[in-house]
Amino acid sequence: MRLLFAEDDRPLRTSIVRGLREAAYDVEQAATGPNALALSESGPYDAVILDVLLPGMSGVDVCRAIRTRGDRVPILMLTALDAVEHRIAGLDAGADDYLTKPFDFGELLARLRALTRRSTDMLTPTIVVGDLVIDSERHTVRRGTRDITLTATEFAFLFFLAKSAGRVVSRADLMDHVWEDHRNTYSNIIDVYASRIRRKIDEGEAVPLFTTLRGTGFVLQQPPPAAATVTTRPTRRRTTRRAD
Repeated sequence: MRLLFAEDDRPLRTSIVRGLREAAYDVEQAATGPNALALSESGPYDAVILDVLLPGMSGVDVCRAIRTRGDRVPILMLTALDAVEHRIAGLDAGADDYLTKPFDFGELLARLRALTRRSTDMLTPTIVVGDLVIDSERHTVRRGTRDITLTATEFAFLFFLAKSAGRVVSRADLMDHVWEDHRNTYSNIIDVYASRIRRKIDEGEAVPLFTTLRGTGFVLQQPPPAAATVTTRPTRRRTTRRAD
């Protein structure tokens, strides 16, 4: 799960981000409202957590701006203000849930699970690329009649490619979404995993799906539709009867 977390209290932000990452979330963080809004436009998130009192632009205004552009990402509001009017303002701006400070970190995780579960339930949990079937709920992969065993990182790599099937995915995007390490964008770890995944899904198959574009990135390619079989019927010979 990829999260955007906006909080201006640095010690609190650092503590919560550490906890979220330990809980296996991929977290982008912001300290101001404008920064949070800019990050929200940079790529899909599974959920957004916004503190109400962000400098530069309030969390309520950030939430409203996200909704105005049609983004339905789940949004959880955080605030030290427990007045009813502040909760109403956040919910009216499009927030899905509200949590008042101080809060228990376990409750934050529970609310995130509930929000993302409701959001995921509205999506198709299975991605199909040719005869490759990727089940995001069960974390299973099958090609034709063959089950494919992948590690958690291999699955994350393949799933990210599958969501963009037919389009080139750059190394930087993979590092950002799978490894969360922008410093190693050109590390050969990507090539190691790409080689493993290609071997597992394409070896022995007549139609390869995984393609490496040198210097560009990777693509999981939808195979072309099979050519239609044209059946022709034998032509009858016309016979002419001669008059007697």
